[in-house]
Amino acid sequence: MTTDSTYTYQQIASAIEHLTSHYREQPSLGELAEKVNLSEFHFQRLFTEWAGVSPKKFGQYLTLEYAKSRLRDGYPLADAAHDSGLSGTGRLHDLFVTIEGITPGQFKQAGSGLLLSYGIFNSPFGPYVLGTLNNKIALLHFLNDGDEPETILTTAWPEVSLKNDSPAVQFLADQIFPTTAIDISGDLGNKLLKPLPILLRGSAFQLKVWEALLNIPEGRLASYDQIASAIGQPTASRAVGTAIGSNPIGYLIPCHRVIKKTGLFGGYRWGAERKQAMLGWEAARVEK
Repeated sequence: MTTDSTYTYQQIASAIEHLTSHYREQPSLGELAEKVNLSEFHFQRLFTEWAGVSPKKFGQYLTLEYAKSRLRDGYPLADAAHDSGLSGTGRLHDLFVTIEGITPGQFKQAGSGLLLSYGIFNSPFGPYVLGTLNNKIALLHFLNDGDEPETILTTAWPEVSLKNDSPAVQFLADQIFPTTAIDISGDLGNKLLKPLPILLRGSAFQLKVWEALLNIPEGRLASYDQIASAIGQPTASRAVGTAIGSNPIGYLIPCHRVIKKTGLFGGYRWGAERKQAMLGWEAARVEK
């Protein structure tokens, strides 16, 4: 006997299969909903619940990956856009900037003209390298003895040019680990309390995991299983752990707040001792 849950899964699986096979035709929401005999509203809600992203976003990722493959093969921008089912280079540009944070031209030119400014700063948890692209934080990596900041940066962003320019990114560093108390009553306080601009790129699954980490309040902890449930994939705790381990922006995307369900702290990309120090530091701040 087929349960409602199984039937719903079959409907969404059928829609994903159709979208994966026909994304270059840019099927509409109505077309996908009709394919599985659902209203557009009901289909949109169910698809998002089961896949973790909207049908539109799912199709955008498929389109972008295909366009990137064409650009890597040397196709002109216009041809890559047309072959991907887009109406022109404008739509391809919007897709790249929205998801990748760079233009298709910069991707095609392997980063020519794309400058990553960086600096090395101190924190309560040791030195770290902070990298920015277009005034957005693209990387925060804590440094251990022997680490080469340039190697770390080029591994994360191989297509960019590097510029060691601490003064250009100092203002952002001052907001991450402020060395003095901030008067939140004045204009400066309002400016500093705005969310920091972050530039992320990764798979759809990684982005969902990193977004879930941002919802863990300071001073609180979550397990890998809880994060997996939060993104709608309760059996994917192992994959969640892999995504957390590849987090490129330490502290700001608080992967240090995730522990094992047994209560053990578990590993940490930048060292277990540093993770313990962060959690203790945050607990003290919350208690105050």
